[in-house]
Amino acid sequence: METAAVFSNAVTLAGRSLLSDTSNARRLYRSSFIPHNNNKFQSQLRFNLPNTSTSSTINAQAVGVDSPLSVPSKTVDLDWDNLGFGLVNTDYMYIMKCSIGESFSKGELVPFGNIEINPAAGVLNYGQALFEGLKAYKTEDGNILLFRPEENGTRMINGAERMCMPAPSVDQFVQAVKATVLANERWIPPPGKGSLYIRPLLMGSGSVLGLAPAPEYTFLIYVSPVGNYFKEGLSPINLLVETEMHRATPGGTGGVKTIGNYAAVLKAQGAAKAKGYSDVLYLDSVEKKYLEEVSSCNIFIVKGNTISTPDIKGTILPGITRKSIIDVARDQGFQVFEKPVTVDALLDADEVFCTGTAVVVSPVGSITYLGKRVTYGSSGVGVVSQQLYSGLTRLQMGLADDKMGWTVKLK
Repeated sequence: METAAVFSNAVTLAGRSLLSDTSNARRLYRSSFIPHNNNKFQSQLRFNLPNTSTSSTINAQAVGVDSPLSVPSKTVDLDWDNLGFGLVNTDYMYIMKCSIGESFSKGELVPFGNIEINPAAGVLNYGQALFEGLKAYKTEDGNILLFRPEENGTRMINGAERMCMPAPSVDQFVQAVKATVLANERWIPPPGKGSLYIRPLLMGSGSVLGLAPAPEYTFLIYVSPVGNYFKEGLSPINLLVETEMHRATPGGTGGVKTIGNYAAVLKAQGAAKAKGYSDVLYLDSVEKKYLEEVSSCNIFIVKGNTISTPDIKGTILPGITRKSIIDVARDQGFQVFEKPVTVDALLDADEVFCTGTAVVVSPVGSITYLGKRVTYGSSGVGVVSQQLYSGLTRLQMGLADDKMGWTVKLK
């Protein structure tokens, strides 16, 4: 396995103060992780994980650790054909910390598990945190591909500035993602069966009682194999336009991926799902007539050869899939406009679809606005949605020539 460039300066196996010892099972797990014989630890470090009897060893110098890192090689027992979008506990997570006013330096890979945190932590009391989402795909030739990870790193830096937090550099972010993915390689679904969802977190982990930035910050990455986000898969979803509650306001944090943006949509989303809808489409909070986004997706409308999506103006998340779809659509000959999009234009569209890391492209079968239901198409997935979905996923999975230079190979 050619991993030297991937792991170099990415991880340091050091103390494990964030791992919880709240159960006997967890203590046993830790005792198998840290050998009692220190001399043996210096020469060889093996991770003995549940249901794992074999492992492969990565050279210590290649990964920048004091001893070789062993990665389990036993195949996991998952039903890849029925993989949903839910958490599956994997082998390792990545942790890196720094104090306020300082910079992140070296991180560590540790066994996946609970973390210890002070009740007065900034993330718990004041919501000082961001997260990202990206995916790794396994190709037919056994390689592993990431899709535009540097964009996620850049977006985290921008969000951290808004939330008064230090952030890893783009290079630190990307190297940490690579290290985490390779350490959990056996959890990546086979080609065409799904992907490994990667969740980086940046949070104020230091304790602070008064309203102020936390004194310490933790950057953490965990992963999980996933299938489709919506239960419908690539089948059309049904959206309800929300007219009373709003996702974001001008001058707020709607344009960054802070955790509070997502808790705020749960009430409207839950009410919509109780009525049989897939999700909620939000309007602007000022004039209440311009589209913003779905709970966790950007929105696009199609009219003829023209595709329109709401422009980024501080209340809409600058989605990386959104950005990629715009380029793919233009490359396929569509005219694409980023501009204010009204509800009237939505109801008059030929086709509507959503984009996001989790959903990739999700066609919309119907929109309900003030009790009026408008449907799009009569035979499932729209032509444009299917065309753009195929174009983007073929790039992500390594099935098409990546002339955009978007994919990153890990082997």
